[in-house]
Amino acid sequence: MDTMGKNLIGLPPMPHPTRIVVLISGGGTTLQNLIDRIAAGSLSAEIVAVISSRADAFGLTRASRAGIPVQVIPPGAEFSERVFAAIRSHAPDLVILAGWLKLLRIPPDFEQRVLNIHPSLLPAFGGQGMYGRRVHEAVLASGASSSGCTVHYADNSYDTGPILLQQSVPVLPGDTPETLAERVFAAECELYPAAIHRWAADQSPTASPAESPASRC
Repeated sequence: MDTMGKNLIGLPPMPHPTRIVVLISGGGTTLQNLIDRIAAGSLSAEIVAVISSRADAFGLTRASRAGIPVQVIPPGAEFSERVFAAIRSHAPDLVILAGWLKLLRIPPDFEQRVLNIHPSLLPAFGGQGMYGRRVHEAVLASGASSSGCTVHYADNSYDTGPILLQQSVPVLPGDTPETLAERVFAAECELYPAAIHRWAADQSPTASPAESPASRC
């Protein structure tokens, strides 16, 4: 499945930037990609806040350098409720999971307003505990000839929400988890901004109601 090459064709320009809250748990490389795309004018979005589940996440430094408000919400009682209370205070259009490693319960007012990116072609190599290097190790161990990445709507389980866009990449002879990860991440850097644009286009009054979130995959 390969949708990245055509995912922006025919989409109308957005009337206003999509307001985004980004959730992180680590280094923030995906966050940095979005910051850079917005600064370059290739992504019509505004990151209004970054929320981390860890106080030591380097992504907080990336956000602060870009002048984006940050907040740390450590796991604990009523974790999902506290996270979404913080999200609501920024009135975003969309929530982006960018290396967020904690399962969230999506409240009704945010259904199909939370996107996640996963470093495989879901449903393959997804589920609890499948993230980062573990995914690429599993792909190589399986002997698969291709891998890729998936942007999907987050739901109340791991990696099971409706798929919005996917992009495949080849698995090459001699690949290691590191070389495969590099190739997949390059695809992620293109696919996530495209998926945000697609989501925003779907919210426009001209979007066809007959199309489901997964119909373009």
